[in-house]
Amino acid sequence: MKMLSQNKMARRRFIGVAAGAVASGIAIAAKGETKMKEITLEALPYAEDALAPTISARTVSFHYGKHHAGYVKTLNGLIAGTQYEGRTLEEIIRTAAARGDAAIFNNAAQTWNHTFYWNSLAPAGKGGAPSAALLAAIESEFGSFDACKDALADAAIKRFGSGWGWLVAEGGKVSVESTPNADTPITRPGVKPLLVVDVWEHAYYLDWQNVRADYVKAVVGGHLNWNAASRRFA
Repeated sequence: MKMLSQNKMARRRFIGVAAGAVASGIAIAAKGETKMKEITLEALPYAEDALAPTISARTVSFHYGKHHAGYVKTLNGLIAGTQYEGRTLEEIIRTAAARGDAAIFNNAAQTWNHTFYWNSLAPAGKGGAPSAALLAAIESEFGSFDACKDALADAAIKRFGSGWGWLVAEGGKVSVESTPNADTPITRPGVKPLLVVDVWEHAYYLDWQNVRADYVKAVVGGHLNWNAASRRFA
């Protein structure tokens, strides 16, 4: 009876530990090993209709709830049981890029790019202005804040096919660039993305159809989160 009671107590302790681990998002593995949580879909920083009419709630619902969520789900399926499992999203992107693991890179980079895109935007009138330091860097490179916005819009509009228009910083200097498909500046050491505009067709087609230029100009002119860009530049 005494041995049975001890076994029951040990079993209860194990169940308690396991329940706590599950509650904290860590799964119990064989031989006491632990695995980190899956990559998650980060919450939007505003309501789905907060960017309307430039970007409608319907577009955000599909773009975030279907496209973005789909990349996250696919990525978790691809990395399960591999060397990538348990790594940060940034580590997955850089390692997959170096190894040429295209499927993992594409889904990881698209997950990261989309999260960065949502956080590069703000409701009209809520994006603030560049900090003094960022504005000085912008004026040094482009001559004026408006010229910087024009250059960013131009890079996004002229990206052939699907991709992204970026404002980035490197060594205290700022520049604009565009990348195709899932490519992202974070694969390059020392490059710090500040803002991005998504020019995949699913980002604007429901609202703007084939007029990419009008979508880009509306986003750059009224919805960029310069407060966030300033924090990233600091």
